[in-house]
Amino acid sequence: MSGRRGFFAFALTLLVALVAGLVRGAPPARAEARATDAAPPRSGPGLVHGLAPLPGDAPVPLAHRPPGATPKDGGPSPVIFPPEQLTIRMNHRKHVKELGLTCTTCHDRVKTSTKSSDSLLPKPTRCDACHGSDHRDLSRVGTDGDDLMSQCGFCHVGYKSSDGNRVARMVRPKPNLKMNHALHVARNIGCPQCHGAVDEIELATRDHLPRMRGCFSCHQMPGPARGKARGDCVNCHLTERGGSLKTRFAAGTLKPPAWLHDAGHGPDWIERHKQVAGNDSQFCSSCHQEKFCADCHDGRVRPRSIHPNDFISMHPIAARQNTPRCTSCHREQTFCIGCHQRAGVTMSGPYGAFAGRGRFHPPQRVWSDPPRSSQHHAWEAERNLSACVSCHTERDCATCHATTKRGGRGFGAGDFGGQGTNPHPRDFRDRCNGALRRNARPCLVCHDPADPQLGECR
Repeated sequence: MSGRRGFFAFALTLLVALVAGLVRGAPPARAEARATDAAPPRSGPGLVHGLAPLPGDAPVPLAHRPPGATPKDGGPSPVIFPPEQLTIRMNHRKHVKELGLTCTTCHDRVKTSTKSSDSLLPKPTRCDACHGSDHRDLSRVGTDGDDLMSQCGFCHVGYKSSDGNRVARMVRPKPNLKMNHALHVARNIGCPQCHGAVDEIELATRDHLPRMRGCFSCHQMPGPARGKARGDCVNCHLTERGGSLKTRFAAGTLKPPAWLHDAGHGPDWIERHKQVAGNDSQFCSSCHQEKFCADCHDGRVRPRSIHPNDFISMHPIAARQNTPRCTSCHREQTFCIGCHQRAGVTMSGPYGAFAGRGRFHPPQRVWSDPPRSSQHHAWEAERNLSACVSCHTERDCATCHATTKRGGRGFGAGDFGGQGTNPHPRDFRDRCNGALRRNARPCLVCHDPADPQLGECR
């Protein structure tokens, strides 16, 4: 019995020794897996961390995103921060939460950076102290040992030694923005105030770049609390030579977001822009010069969306209701009359072509011949004389409403060679004084100021 116990004790001791030897010969616990030459680390066994903001590319909670981010904002502006291509594997949570490093431990140049074009990524040599690599000789970065953390494929996604120790180039375009990191660091503004909880994620992407709404939490505070954090657009945005904001970039056209003074340039912007411009025209002038407005409002540019599709049929009503609005873009003597001449709806123009174009007014038997009907021009003139004078002058009326009698002047007499139609009703002599006092101009179309007949009305 004692011999059997001794055998089991020996076997247990041998097993413990074997396990201990395996543990001692295993890679360090911080190395997550070995990167092979046959496949990129994303498909390698165990390399699941540092490839996305969260393992499995899970959505980042709103609480961990930068201030000002919203659930549906889609990330920062692609015009300000153009799309990038990351070819690095990085676990920020492990470095900060587990290893106790700070942001400036790796991103040390942020303390002195004054331009947004500065590269704030750590220099490769800064990783060597912890990872055991040596970036001083790029042909022999990794060590010859089994320490996975020192191998190129541990951090560089898709690395293959068969490519001559070359790694995939990382593309991070310069932001189209002014940014002074050193000034913010000097004001004791922590990194999370602009970039969010990077210590809670693994791979930091464009989604952790600042949002303008978050910048306003400081830049739009009341004067004493804001200090020198001015809220002017030119404080952060690039400008043209004339001082207005630069809006056209290779990445696209910069437009204001919908939440900023309700100035989102969406499909309904043409209808809404007048309210925004009326409330704060200086805000619009940040991007647009006065010529931009004048090109549309003085008629040089005529967007087809200004008028509906049936406006040719409906424009007479609009013109009668508000002629000054039409003349703000169109000129009566060129645009209106020129079109009416071509269409045959005016007294002037090529009369010979009228027969083929038809008649603008109803037939003569309805429009001007007696007896008067509801379509007679007399009733139309009394209802809306402005519609008549949009094409006709008083002289046009006098060509008919005057007698053929020469020399004598008075009621029913004139020298216009008209159709002999007396413009005055039968009892007009009894009330002509009131008409003369109200407006003498129509009377002077036919009568001279010294006409004795006018003296009777005075």
